[in-house]
Amino acid sequence: MEGRGGGAGAGAPYSPRTVDEVFRDFKGRRAGMIKALSTDVEDFYEQCDPEKENLCLYGFPNEEWEVNLPAEEVPPELPEPALGINFARDGMQEKDFLSLVAVHSDAWLLSVAFYFGARFGFDKADRKRLFTLMNDLPTIFEVVTGSAKKQSKEKSSVTTNQSIHRPKSSSKGRGSDSSKQSKVMPKDEDEGMDEEDDDDHSDTLCGACGENYASDEFWICCDICEKWFHGKCVKITPARAEHIKHYKCPSCSNKRVRP
Repeated sequence: MEGRGGGAGAGAPYSPRTVDEVFRDFKGRRAGMIKALSTDVEDFYEQCDPEKENLCLYGFPNEEWEVNLPAEEVPPELPEPALGINFARDGMQEKDFLSLVAVHSDAWLLSVAFYFGARFGFDKADRKRLFTLMNDLPTIFEVVTGSAKKQSKEKSSVTTNQSIHRPKSSSKGRGSDSSKQSKVMPKDEDEGMDEEDDDDHSDTLCGACGENYASDEFWICCDICEKWFHGKCVKITPARAEHIKHYKCPSCSNKRVRP
């Protein structure tokens, strides 16, 4: 049986063999770990109990995550994540703890991907393509800290003081008219501005899944951390958003004061 990092959460044998399969495996594990450190952060934080033994954060190909003891097999079937993350929990601020786990999670994802590459004989071209595919996505650290996006802090300057408008990376150009930005759903009302706005917002990333902005999807911005989220990722519909004056994302809603 594969180690904890190998299956989809049930211990079933799982061995991606092509570049596309390994990348799909990478994306699934990455999505699960981002979920643990963002939308499921309260649950993740509670599970990292310093009173327990050395714990690891695992991401699975089915986009799920788990905090558990390392695999018992020696050597393990797959590279193991950073050991003992729970011991660091109470020794630092929550945001610093999550950033630390994010960095180690990024390193683990790369090691698992290239383990598969070595195991199944990827040549130089395959390894280069695999790295390029992975490198095109923001790291978990970038998603968790928000450092991947370069949005203008003026994006919430709307006449109704609402945060429910399309992501804005610059105060210049067509989108600078704040009265037109209020409560605008991501679908463009002006066909002529589709191409220009897609370029303007292409560096905007969802704070939950880490994927890029798309003009045909509904987005919402947190009034606290100013991160943008797909409505589907935080379970907010356009209809529900109409009744929200000040939106707080799951991470900010669950934040507590740490010693």
